[in-house]
Amino acid sequence: MAAIFQGIGAAAALPSAKKFHSQSRRFVSARKGSLFVVRSDGRPSLVLPRGAAAKADASATSTASKPGHELLLFEALREGLEEEMDRDPLVCVMGEDVGHYGGSYKVTKGLAAKYGDLRVLDTPIAENSFTGMGIGAAMTGLRPIIEGMNMGFLLLAFNQISNNCGMLHYTSGGQFKIPVVIRGPGGVGRQLGAEHSQRLESYFQSIPGIQMVACSTPYNAKGLMKAAIRSENPVILFEHVLLYNLKERIPDDEYVLSLEEAEMVRPGEHVTILTYSRMRYHVMQAAKTLVNKGYDPEVIDIRSLKPFDLYTIGNSVKKTHRVLIVEECMRTGGIGASLTAAITENFIDYLDAPIVCLSSQDVPTPYAGTLEEWTVVQPAQIVTAVEQLCQ
Repeated sequence: MAAIFQGIGAAAALPSAKKFHSQSRRFVSARKGSLFVVRSDGRPSLVLPRGAAAKADASATSTASKPGHELLLFEALREGLEEEMDRDPLVCVMGEDVGHYGGSYKVTKGLAAKYGDLRVLDTPIAENSFTGMGIGAAMTGLRPIIEGMNMGFLLLAFNQISNNCGMLHYTSGGQFKIPVVIRGPGGVGRQLGAEHSQRLESYFQSIPGIQMVACSTPYNAKGLMKAAIRSENPVILFEHVLLYNLKERIPDDEYVLSLEEAEMVRPGEHVTILTYSRMRYHVMQAAKTLVNKGYDPEVIDIRSLKPFDLYTIGNSVKKTHRVLIVEECMRTGGIGASLTAAITENFIDYLDAPIVCLSSQDVPTPYAGTLEEWTVVQPAQIVTAVEQLCQ
């Protein structure tokens, strides 16, 4: 392993981590204000105020008139990754079939030819081993992106992620940083069976030292990918297998999103609907029906699964006084359960009704398509839940 990473350093002529941190990158985030990025050459990139992504679900007509370029979600992930690899020679990729095959969903397609086999490293089918290798590489100053071909496979690397990735910065007394990104596809797909339909957010949320984000559009997929790579903390980026072919126009200028901010998808007055990933689209489908029935739901894509953006969430709760959580995660011990606890602890005095949480059923995902649909929250259930909340 040491020989491999010595080779990476020789091939890319990498500067030392200390020199790189002090000279080549500056990243400043204003928690409740704007996000400002200064490139390594000293030129400022795009300034994004809070809520800049709030119009991600605007009509296709208005989107087409804006400058920028259209990308599928998996292409946006690749563009963000490629930009960071161009900007920072410390960034490398490793995982099963990420090299010449281009990844199981083509997120890394073409990168091996451009950057070489040492920066885009194909690994054996050994998740625990290559995850540990990536964490070790991060300790030496590299910035690895570890791809799990399917997020369910990363259960085999749970020991590395929990005992090493999340804790080494603390247990080393701050001597080591672990700037690693762990990413890959997950979620309920089209009849992929129980083992390939895992939602692992609930598994990883309790690990100290880990940040978690979930992308839902090409715009935020690229912005979160770039932010995760630049972060000094270990970040798990959850991608949904059914969203890779989602198309959207994104800016030509460079931009980076905050890892700790939710996105206001639709402002409203009657009820706050908190969701993320694929369920964002089920919620927006339900919102159309709700508007026709006279309701005005406020929809927030929480994006940051750990920590929660309680600033955005709290302001919405204070306005609507009702909360519906919609997730694809399992009901028992899921993100919705943690979010319910956080809202109750911080904003219970603003609630006019109990928090309602719609989650997947606590069963293995069936292979049969009709049964698979029954295990996941559908738009009609969201409509019914809002009607009951607002009675």
